[in-house]
Amino acid sequence: MASPSRRPSKAIRSRRDRPIGRRAGVRVLFRLFHSPCPKERLSVVKRVLITGGAGFIGSSLADALIARGDFVVLLDEFNDYYDPAIKRGNIAGALASGKCELVEGDIRNAALVDRVFAEARADVVVHLAARAGVRPSLEQPVLYHEVNVVGSQHVLDACRKYAPSHLVFASSSSVYGGSTRTPFREDDPVDTPISPYAATKRMNELMGHVYSHVHGLRVTMLRFFTVYGPRQRPDMAISKFTRLIGEGLPVPMFGDGSTRRDYTYIDDIVDGLLRCVDTPFDFEIFNLGEQRTITLADLIALIEKAVGRTAIIERMPMQPGDVETTYACVDKARAMLGYDPKWAMEEGVRRYVEWWRERGRAS
Repeated sequence: MASPSRRPSKAIRSRRDRPIGRRAGVRVLFRLFHSPCPKERLSVVKRVLITGGAGFIGSSLADALIARGDFVVLLDEFNDYYDPAIKRGNIAGALASGKCELVEGDIRNAALVDRVFAEARADVVVHLAARAGVRPSLEQPVLYHEVNVVGSQHVLDACRKYAPSHLVFASSSSVYGGSTRTPFREDDPVDTPISPYAATKRMNELMGHVYSHVHGLRVTMLRFFTVYGPRQRPDMAISKFTRLIGEGLPVPMFGDGSTRRDYTYIDDIVDGLLRCVDTPFDFEIFNLGEQRTITLADLIALIEKAVGRTAIIERMPMQPGDVETTYACVDKARAMLGYDPKWAMEEGVRRYVEWWRERGRAS
């Protein structure tokens, strides 16, 4: 049964390793406890806690939630994987909206995670915080395990204790490893990861299933397929290639350019996330991709066209941990969520390059 609605508190909107603020006298917006119905939809105003909330995907989701009237609490570490100022810029609009609170801290800190959950009283939790990237995980496997596995364990334990309606949890297409069976389906075998990052994401899926089965926590795992668009991390291919081509610098091309990826525009990912925020399941795994692939060579050509300059190609050997192909089957997400990706690569790259140019002019 839903409890009375509440307004967000006027607590300070940014703090490090501290509770969000007092909730005395604050009314509850919405609370829906575990229900056996996998198709119920949560359509009233919600409080949503987003871990990794200042990142590319997290901040984009936060903006979409705020735009439709929800209240968000963001937890982010602002580590040095890339310039923290980029993340602060990502969430400036959300913080100015009056419908967002920010907590700065690390999910490896179990006490902090517990306090954030206690104070946030979230109706839905979206867990995006993680160390990302295949290649860096080969160099820092312990760090990736500590953040992605141990830190996520703290999030699972807090969900069990504070009982949000459900948990939406970011996994990755990396769990498919070097599979040559395409397109990738959620029921394909995923027991042969080829990078520490992929292994941590598979461990997340397994522990999510444990908590669903043993503790009744409703969990939706999302296997993202190479997300791109405005606010994309600067180390990712489209962002990096756009900058290098625009500046007339060499573009590293690993392998012969024939590797294929299923790139997913951020608007489609946010649409899928919103559908999962609104639709709890006992336990499900969904691919979120475009169900289209493009070769590395063709991707570079698309960026050349959008930027209006020819790339200087620097040929490099294939990197350890890289896979030949990623290719999502989204039939399950389409059937159960109504997910329907719309953004073709040509338009998505064009929009990204426009954003990149506008950001350059603004700076």
